[in-house]
Amino acid sequence: MRYGILKFGFAAALGAAVGIAFAPGILTGAPSSSTDTFRALKLFGDVFERVRSEYVEEVSDQVLIESAINGMLAALDPHSGYLDANRYRDMQVQTRGEFGGLGIEVTMENGLVKVVSPIDDTPAHKAGIQAGDLITHIDGEPVAGLTLSEAVERMRGPVDTKIQLRILRRGREEPIEVTLTRAIIKISPVRARLEGDIAYLRLTTFNEHTSNAMREKFEELKRQSGVKIRGVVLDLRNNPGGLLDQAVAVADAFLDRGEIVSTRGRRPDSIQRYNARPGDIAEGLPMVVLINGGSASASEIVAGALQDHRRAIVMGTQSFGKGSVQTIMPIAGHGAVRLTTARYYTPSGTSIQAKGIVPDIEVHEANVELVDDRPSRREADLRGRLGSDRDTQKPPSAERSAKPSTLDAKDYQLARAIDLLRGIALYEGRNTAQR
Repeated sequence: MRYGILKFGFAAALGAAVGIAFAPGILTGAPSSSTDTFRALKLFGDVFERVRSEYVEEVSDQVLIESAINGMLAALDPHSGYLDANRYRDMQVQTRGEFGGLGIEVTMENGLVKVVSPIDDTPAHKAGIQAGDLITHIDGEPVAGLTLSEAVERMRGPVDTKIQLRILRRGREEPIEVTLTRAIIKISPVRARLEGDIAYLRLTTFNEHTSNAMREKFEELKRQSGVKIRGVVLDLRNNPGGLLDQAVAVADAFLDRGEIVSTRGRRPDSIQRYNARPGDIAEGLPMVVLINGGSASASEIVAGALQDHRRAIVMGTQSFGKGSVQTIMPIAGHGAVRLTTARYYTPSGTSIQAKGIVPDIEVHEANVELVDDRPSRREADLRGRLGSDRDTQKPPSAERSAKPSTLDAKDYQLARAIDLLRGIALYEGRNTAQR
């Protein structure tokens, strides 16, 4: 089974990691006869014995060995690591869409825990934690010097217990102190509604249910709509990723053919390609995909595939840039190793690792104040005005002006996406009429 971004422990169970696969066991290469290798192993043994016998406090062999494994893997990249039996079990539970914690996806940056994105309707989201926030202290203790796994362990805890985080946020000089209450996080991966004649689909994560839930929600919207749907907004903002096979299935839902994503590892024979099958649930309707800095991993696979195939216009701001693949290798009787084994590439052959998906149309988040620009008097109010040959009909703009939309003020990026889709539909409709 392959994963997109891994959710770390508390509500975010495994930090940003795309493309995870379960392997039957640890993979080993041919034994090395290098003298240097044996010398290094002897060095490890010597240090292990010295710590074991002379450290100020007694430490179990298991703790020392697991710490050494963790150190080896953590030195490779931010997404490789060792999962003990408990954390491995947590990871398996979380991919089913329900787990305990705060509701944030995290990674490590410059020694601090960086929030990739908060998950909707979780303690972190309700407390106002934002993508890009840097967690510097946990319950008053500094994060600096901890590994990501250690920091995550400190943020985990029993449901209904409190935790205090100190956060640095771009644009603010003073740190922010936030107190949260741990909770059971139940991820509803898809939300859907109609914005007039536009279908709006928001994907919050890629767990085992995402693809099927998205298809079901879209069919519900089509049944609810009293008018013909004229476009689709696929909102992947602050979606940190999840299962790779679900990312492929979501992209496949809107594509008739072609490659969705490929992964390439160290060996030439490790290349894997994932292709779309015939069938577009939106039947060619114009699409906009919304992304931002919290869109990572599996979200970037979907956005990149739909962008490269020109199936959708990507709008928003540059995505997170998580383009590596991790493989989960279970260890019998223990936990598992999470090891970076490949990079993934969009259909055009582009790696987005540390770059992200660049939107076709850049639209930043904004607070918009609506202004009532309707004139107090119109031509129709003037005495002695000329009559119209359609005086019995309501002026075309009257109905639209009666209830001004507040969507611009609530969600500027979504409002722009809907405007674009309606403009495309209007343009295509006029062209069809003229033919």
